[in-house]
Amino acid sequence: MASLTQSALARPTHTFTGRGGFVDKYFYFTMSLLIAGIVVWGFHNTVNPNLFHASPPRPLLLWFHGAAFSCWVLFYIFQSTLVRTRNVKVHRFFGWFGAALAATMVVLGFVIAVVMARFDWFTLHEPGTDVFLSVPWGDMVEFAPCVALAILWRKKPELHRRLLFIGTCVLLDAAFGRNDYLFDHNLFYFCVDAVILLGVARDLLVNRSVNVVYRVALPALIVCQTVQIYLFRVAPAWWHTLTSRIVA
Repeated sequence: MASLTQSALARPTHTFTGRGGFVDKYFYFTMSLLIAGIVVWGFHNTVNPNLFHASPPRPLLLWFHGAAFSCWVLFYIFQSTLVRTRNVKVHRFFGWFGAALAATMVVLGFVIAVVMARFDWFTLHEPGTDVFLSVPWGDMVEFAPCVALAILWRKKPELHRRLLFIGTCVLLDAAFGRNDYLFDHNLFYFCVDAVILLGVARDLLVNRSVNVVYRVALPALIVCQTVQIYLFRVAPAWWHTLTSRIVA
C-alpha cells in the first residue's frame, strides 16, 4: 500500500498551467481561434466598402491577396486542430501546402503593396502611400524567415510551433491597423507584440522559462517594427525618394 501511495505521489499531475494541463494542450489551438477573431474584428467594417463593393473597384490582385492571407489563417487553425487531435502525419502532409501558400503570400505581399500604393496615389489621390511601403514590406521581411525556419526545423516541434505562431501574429498589424485610433497612434504593432507575449506567458506558466525562439525573435521583431514606423511616419528623404520612384 505504501509503495502505491508513493507511486501516486511521484506521478506528475496535470494542472491547468503545468505540463499536460489545459494551457499546454490547447494554447496554440486557442491562439489560432484568437487570431481568426482579431482578423474578423479588424476587417469586418472595411472589407465591404474597400473590397466587395468598393468604388472605384480595387485591383483584381487585391482579391487574390485577401484570399491567400485569409486562407493562411484558416490553414493555421486547421493545422493546430490536427496537432491537437494527434493527427501528426496528416499535419505534416498538409505542411507542404502551407509552405507553398506562404511563398505565394510573400510574393503577393510585396507586389500588392506597390499595386495598392499606386492605386491610392493615382486613383484615390491619397498622399503618403509611397512611404507606407515600409509597413507591408517589413511584414513580409518578418513573416518569410519565421515560416522558412519553421519549415527547416519542422522536426523540432518546440521551435516549429513558436515560429509559425510568431509569423502568423506578424500579419495581424493589418487587422489592428484597421482601427483608426490604433493606426493614428502607431499602436498596431504594440497590439501584435501583445499577442506574441501570450506565447511568452505560456512558456513561463508551463515550462517556467522562455524559449529561445521568443528571446531571439521578439527583440529582432521590435527593432524591425521601430524601423518600419520610422520610415513611414518620419519618411527620411532617401526613403521618400526611393519609394516615390517605385510607386510613380
